[in-house]
Amino acid sequence: MGEAAKKDVSAKQTTGAQSQAKGKTPERRRHRVYVTRNTEYHFRDGFCVAVRDRRSGDFLPGHLAIKRRLHGGLKFFPNGAIVPNSGDPRPGEALYFAADGRDLVTSPLEHVERPAKVVVEAYPEPPTSRHRP
Repeated sequence: MGEAAKKDVSAKQTTGAQSQAKGKTPERRRHRVYVTRNTEYHFRDGFCVAVRDRRSGDFLPGHLAIKRRLHGGLKFFPNGAIVPNSGDPRPGEALYFAADGRDLVTSPLEHVERPAKVVVEAYPEPPTSRHRP
């Protein structure tokens, strides 16, 4: 290997070590999709912005999860025990939304993915509440 190539490799290793020493880079991506057996829960900045039926591909505008923050996951065990996870839900855990006595628990999470840009652009507008005069 030539001297120029050795210097280039050395510089890349130093840069990688420096970035690791500074810690993880903050997550810049805003969207995440939690996929259960029948449903996809689409999130932007921690709030559910859309829910989609996996079989039909249709968005479900009246779903209770929309406009709610995810509070974590719940792991259910065969002996009846339930273990909460206040962090990001992992596969096998149910998503848990808490709000004003109308808690929502989903079926177990299969996987987490990033939505394609075309899917993000297809999100329906959230329903607006109509107030009668």
